[in-house]
Amino acid sequence: MEGLIVGILEQGLIYGIMAMGVYITYTILDFPDLSVDGTFPLGIAICFVMINNGLNPWLALLAAFAAGCIAGMFTGIFNVKLRIRNLLCGILTMTALYSINYGIVGKASDFLSMDTTTIFSQTAFLFGNGHFALYSKFVVILVITLIAKFALDWYMRTKSGFLLRSVGDNEGLVITLAQNPGTIKIIGLAIANGLVSLAGAVYCQYGKAFNVASGTGTVVMGLAAVIIGSTIFKKIKFLRITTGVLFGMIIYKACISIALAAGLRSQDTNLMITILFIATLCVDEFLLKKKKVGVKKNA
Repeated sequence: MEGLIVGILEQGLIYGIMAMGVYITYTILDFPDLSVDGTFPLGIAICFVMINNGLNPWLALLAAFAAGCIAGMFTGIFNVKLRIRNLLCGILTMTALYSINYGIVGKASDFLSMDTTTIFSQTAFLFGNGHFALYSKFVVILVITLIAKFALDWYMRTKSGFLLRSVGDNEGLVITLAQNPGTIKIIGLAIANGLVSLAGAVYCQYGKAFNVASGTGTVVMGLAAVIIGSTIFKKIKFLRITTGVLFGMIIYKACISIALAAGLRSQDTNLMITILFIATLCVDEFLLKKKKVGVKKNA
């Protein structure tokens, strides 16, 4: 039981990094960015090849983040410079990345050898061989997730972060401040996909495997976490939205794990994800309508 809980927390935090990227595109930019399904395996592919060639696993995380930023920039350029619709931009990037990710690794799926050096094997000695060894991966993942979270929180408090939030809410305000909203949008998409790719790189070292189709459903998973987190935790004043998103992903992963433990077949997981996502949307819509009715009554 303890191992199951730790596993849920580990995967929840890894995918939580991805969900923070989806939060930027979905909530802040109001941009349905499907390129997320391609940048997650991009991070896995970059990390896989670098580690397989004996490069530093921590450096592989930075390289994956940078690659994700570049992919996100292209999505933004398609939309801002080429005037392609936002939904189609994400589809184009996702489709292109499928071939790119395949080309980087050279095959559709592969595994790292068990003795491959990863961020987890490098830090395992800190926890010894006793009971605390069970938490070694969790602690490393938690540290990386918190660094990503606090970095994003800090950025959102900067002038650039303020402009990013303004692009989604009031693009005219950005123009009155003599800033280019298109450039800000490209920056936002770059950061978002950088986080998604970083999550993929951490997942690569966690599972020691690459699969070109591993990003399928990633955006749905991220959206579910964002909606769960913002719905359940938005009334807790001292919690930042990024913290709510992380908790939302942990809750999401817990629901999936409980369903599998209860006898759900692994091939039915995508169906479970769809049902859970629809249920989350319905609850969110119900609470929104209830809030509007309450405002009208008070008026």
